[in-house]
Amino acid sequence: MYEFESTLWRWRDDGAWHFLTLPEDVSDEIDDRTAVRASFGSVKVEVTVGTSTWRTSIFPSKDAGAFILPVKKAVRVAQDCGEGDRIRVRLRLES
Repeated sequence: MYEFESTLWRWRDDGAWHFLTLPEDVSDEIDDRTAVRASFGSVKVEVTVGTSTWRTSIFPSKDAGAFILPVKKAVRVAQDCGEGDRIRVRLRLES
């Protein structure tokens, strides 16, 4: 289980996709632990933000130099968060 804080950011100015960038040390550890990955190098995870828990995948980002985590609209609405907000995350790798 990993716990960290990250700032919510939006993909492109007109994009509806919002992401959190995992800290470099967490990304490095996950990279070391996940030799076999799904498409695009993704890793399946379970995530908790506030009272919302969901399953998704994290993706390696060359631009960020770390994994990025998509945060769906339903979670952003339920947790009343938006672009620029600092978010506390609990993340667990799925087997």
